Amino acid sequence: MKKLRVRSFMILAPVLISASAWVTYVIVRFAATGTLVFGSEDRAPDPDLIWFSSLFGFALAVFLIGYAMRKWIARPLEAMGEAARRIAGGDLDVELPESRIREIAEAREGFEAMVAGLRQSVERRAELEEERRFFIGAIAHDLRTPLFALRGYLDGLDQGIASSPEQMKKYVAVCKEKSNQLDRLVSDLFAYAKTEYRETVRLEDHADLAEVVHKSVDGIRRAAESKNISVRAEIPGEACPARGDAHLLERAVSNLLDNAARHTPAHGEIFVRCHAEGGRAVVTVRDTGSGFALSDLERVFEPLYRGEASRNRDTGGAGLGLTIARRIFRAHGGDLAAANRPEGGAELTGWLPVSEGGD
Repeated sequence: MKKLRVRSFMILAPVLISASAWVTYVIVRFAATGTLVFGSEDRAPDPDLIWFSSLFGFALAVFLIGYAMRKWIARPLEAMGEAARRIAGGDLDVELPESRIREIAEAREGFEAMVAGLRQSVERRAELEEERRFFIGAIAHDLRTPLFALRGYLDGLDQGIASSPEQMKKYVAVCKEKSNQLDRLVSDLFAYAKTEYRETVRLEDHADLAEVVHKSVDGIRRAAESKNISVRAEIPGEACPARGDAHLLERAVSNLLDNAARHTPAHGEIFVRCHAEGGRAVVTVRDTGSGFALSDLERVFEPLYRGEASRNRDTGGAGLGLTIARRIFRAHGGDLAAANRPEGGAELTGWLPVSEGGD
């Protein structure tokens, strides 16, 4: 249905008034004289009748215009005002009447778009609140588990349950392991919170991704060898410059290596490669573990998600390692992807834009 503009409506109003008065006059003249011929003085109607007919036509036109303005302008505006008050009270289930005035219809469409946006915002806020509650609950559980074990073994030492030197050594070793686990959980939480705010990433710095990968490999090698896992690295002799925070990038690569070490069985292998490719600095980490389940590939970067069926915190960590790694790569203008190797095992590939200059 074609819509009128307000200015067109206002132009038509006086025309309608004049036409209505004229038509009423013609009808009254015909009823009084029986002719529509003008200029015949002997057949002219009573002047009072002419005045009455003109006044009646004017009043009829004003009534029709007022009715149209009420239906197409005033009522939709009143409905939008009432809807605004309901929205302010938290009610987003509002309906607005149609209008044949184009400006009112456009305002109605804009109002409906605003309400739809508010609905999405409210739904998103509810989802984030639910995620926050789940996150806090999961982290509290992750922290409580090693704390409970640590307290139990410390109580055992205090009460003399570990009577022999061998038992005491074992209890102390477990306490150190649990304290290291707590340290890693707290460190993951700090890194996760830091990557929430991109302004904390020093993108103006320059980093050598090859050196970053080399340090990360050195950091994981001892832990991998203790599980009889070999680590093989292919790192170029020349620098692989990237713009960004070297400390955060090392954390990201270390998280990839740590994930590979935790999911690679004894006598397995971890392969790390760093190279420049098409204006990007690329790092790839492969392992000989079981790889990702197909249902997990879309979720491996979700916070607190663990792919293993047991969901065991002792082997799965806090479930933030890959999330943190991907956020770091994305904060530097790159990305991180996960895949399964055809010959078996997982493959994680991260890339960064190559820096044109370096320090």
